[in-house]
Amino acid sequence: MDDLKRNFCIIAHIDHGKSTLADRLIESTHTIEERKMMNQVLDDMDLERERGITIKSHAIRMQYNYNGKLYILNLIDTPGHVDFSYEVSRAIASCEGALLVVDATQGIQAQTITNLYQAIDHDLTIIPIINKIDMANADIEGTQDQIIDLLGCDRDEIISVSAKQGIGIDDVLHAIIERIPAPLGNPDLPLEALIFDSIFNSYRGVIAYFRIFNGTLRTNDHIMFYSNKSNYLAEEIGYLGYNYEPCNELKAGDVGYLITGIKSAKEVRVGDTITHKDNPCTNAIEGFKPVKPMVYAGVYPVSPDEYDNLRDSLERLQLNDPALEFTLETSNALGYGFRCGFLGLLHMEIVQERLEREFNIDVIITVPNVSYKVYTTKEEIIEVHNPSGLPDPSKIDKIEEPFIKAQIITKSEFLGSIIKLCIDRRGVFIGQVYLTTDRVELTFEMPLVEILFDFYDKLKSISKGYASLDYFQIGYRETDLVKLDILLNGEKVDALSTLIHRDNAYNFGRRICEKLKTLIPRHQFDIAIQASIGAKIIARETIKAYRKDVTAKCYGGDITRKRKLLEKQKEGKKRMRQIGKIEVPQSAFLSVLKLD
Repeated sequence: MDDLKRNFCIIAHIDHGKSTLADRLIESTHTIEERKMMNQVLDDMDLERERGITIKSHAIRMQYNYNGKLYILNLIDTPGHVDFSYEVSRAIASCEGALLVVDATQGIQAQTITNLYQAIDHDLTIIPIINKIDMANADIEGTQDQIIDLLGCDRDEIISVSAKQGIGIDDVLHAIIERIPAPLGNPDLPLEALIFDSIFNSYRGVIAYFRIFNGTLRTNDHIMFYSNKSNYLAEEIGYLGYNYEPCNELKAGDVGYLITGIKSAKEVRVGDTITHKDNPCTNAIEGFKPVKPMVYAGVYPVSPDEYDNLRDSLERLQLNDPALEFTLETSNALGYGFRCGFLGLLHMEIVQERLEREFNIDVIITVPNVSYKVYTTKEEIIEVHNPSGLPDPSKIDKIEEPFIKAQIITKSEFLGSIIKLCIDRRGVFIGQVYLTTDRVELTFEMPLVEILFDFYDKLKSISKGYASLDYFQIGYRETDLVKLDILLNGEKVDALSTLIHRDNAYNFGRRICEKLKTLIPRHQFDIAIQASIGAKIIARETIKAYRKDVTAKCYGGDITRKRKLLEKQKEGKKRMRQIGKIEVPQSAFLSVLKLD
């Protein structure tokens, strides 16, 4: 029976049509009734439908009759955006094969290459597919050449499809069955199952999604999680159809779900191994990529009463988004909140929107940062995560910031502009290697903080989406860092403060002031927006007050009558400014991250 199972995932760059292809595969195998079918059927979050992106990886079990045999096909859908590459690594670890989908109008792009290398590292069978062949500007020949260069495959191995029109879908299903090997594994060995995802259900607790590599799991078995040695009872197991399909037994090679009644999100870790309590496996399953948060920012509830709800919500979000990290933090202006680690700015936006939509919590997110090492004059070392933790400048001996080694793969035609981008971000050029005639790998050493804001976006736009970036930390180096404060009518807003290199502070401060001027609504009094380093003001913008035409009733007569009314209004505005409260919208905090 095992030779009738196939486990596979779909690898593609964002917007190359993997969700549409998944829809067609589900339709062709009649997994979901026609009346329930809709576009992006595996993308069950409203956010995914609105933005047209996959955020969570999904799994679904399909059955397909081929040459008189009924095959079971387990598809694990994967996201395409660079921020969610961690989701992809989980899907890849659970499969034997991958469909490599390339858009015929755009060719091979950055994220495709990055994820493809992960799949090749896991020895997955790759089935190359060219999508969107029905488009007027499709370059099928050129795209085939790119795939052959990348994979070294034969031209007749590449399948041409149009997922939108349903062309070539049967060829894809036949290739999955013929080319992807059946899962190996012995159902008689001790149980080894990899958790590749989990979700929280308010009635049933944590539901873990897993793939069995060896052994057999039955309902009411006593199981153990390898990482924390916790024991549980398998209350319900089953297949992942469109809905959950309970069964009594799952064997090696199967993909399924497990309900144990666990209520705490922290107990189930994605990447953990499930085994039996009485007959455990000797080693945990390997081949899992640890997550690397890039952006750290403060997340605070708008209402202080929501603090406990925010903590519970973050714990539940972390359950099916293990890339999210958080620790407790306090702020003078915003009270109690959390310091969170994100994969990138899109990931940060998604977390914020999910908190608002799924948990009804309004949050304020502060300017993102990295952690710095501060050496004081008393020879102490302090780790600083946010600007408010920076000691007085007179007590600081030196500050060190984290550096990374960045490796960028790109087409050679974009070489000059990418080198300029990296050098502008305080990067040091280390070297370059030509991988093929027109693909080159660049190596830079640069501060981690410089790639936080819009480095990815700039890199993508310069290289027309082709460049891919990977990096690893290489330690700390001394830097000339200053704390940039933002003042509204003379009062510091610590949520807008940021730590920045002195060379960039003046330009950045000016741009923040200009941006805030467009975002903070006008009040009944003037608002001064200032950027300062210590006591020195380096930039200023003023939002003019709403004014009533107090001279409208004066017609004719001496000018002093009008001047008297205007002076009276001016005094009132001055008094109002002293007691007036400025409302800063959430978009103002976020805009600091998106300065162009």
